[in-house]
Amino acid sequence: MKKIVFCLLTAASLAALTSGAEADKLADVLARGKLVVGTGVGNPPWHFRDEAGNMAGYDVDIAKIVAKGLFGDDTKIEFVNQASDARIPNIVTDKVDITCQFMTVTAERAQQVNFTIPYYREGVGLMLQAGGKYKSRDDMKAAGNAVTVSVLQNVYAEDMVHYALPEAKVDQYESVDLAYQALNSGRADTVATDMSSLQWFMKQNPGKYADGGYGWNPQTYSCAVKRGEQDWLNFVNIALREALTGVEFGTFSKSFEQWFGVKPPEPQVGFPSEHR
Repeated sequence: MKKIVFCLLTAASLAALTSGAEADKLADVLARGKLVVGTGVGNPPWHFRDEAGNMAGYDVDIAKIVAKGLFGDDTKIEFVNQASDARIPNIVTDKVDITCQFMTVTAERAQQVNFTIPYYREGVGLMLQAGGKYKSRDDMKAAGNAVTVSVLQNVYAEDMVHYALPEAKVDQYESVDLAYQALNSGRADTVATDMSSLQWFMKQNPGKYADGGYGWNPQTYSCAVKRGEQDWLNFVNIALREALTGVEFGTFSKSFEQWFGVKPPEPQVGFPSEHR
């Protein structure tokens, strides 16, 4: 009987070891020789195809940082074009190793995937015409209901705008392009839009637009990996952390400035900033 129990325990131990080996995503990716990344293709400055047909954008650069950490070569990536509603399913079914696709972190989603450390904090901003009547959110707030705000249509749009400009008139449009056109034509004094889109649009049209200087409705963007793969999550977090605060900061800073027109603050030397 003792011998049988020993054999059963040994078999169970071997099964556990084998299962652990099969679940070693980091080892699997290294052995494969490329990183499989889920992202989109039609949302600049996040993920899109440039004029040469190559993948480009901030999400793409974040994925390249991970690939460079793995292989010393940021080109060893296979990009999988996925819709927003496929971001979690493709992780869970191992179709991709990681999703980098402006994915908002929520407690509900964290029950389905593991999120990496954040690489962007999104929010809503106010874009103005450069040289226009109003220079800032404070100017518009003081003007009260004389101000008209254009915004993408949704059930929360009016409440969202009134958080920043309580008395402003709100005009909702079926697309972001139409909301921007309202600003350009003078039908709106400002457009409420994603801060990342605001920064990208200003960079693409230098001197034409201005930032109202106020952001609200924060949401965190992180990459996502499969639950239960702690070594893989640890590795990705280290790769991203050292881009945000360490040896790869130069690469990260160049990317951030390219897509958002803003140079991120240099990491402080000495005591690690994450423990301050």
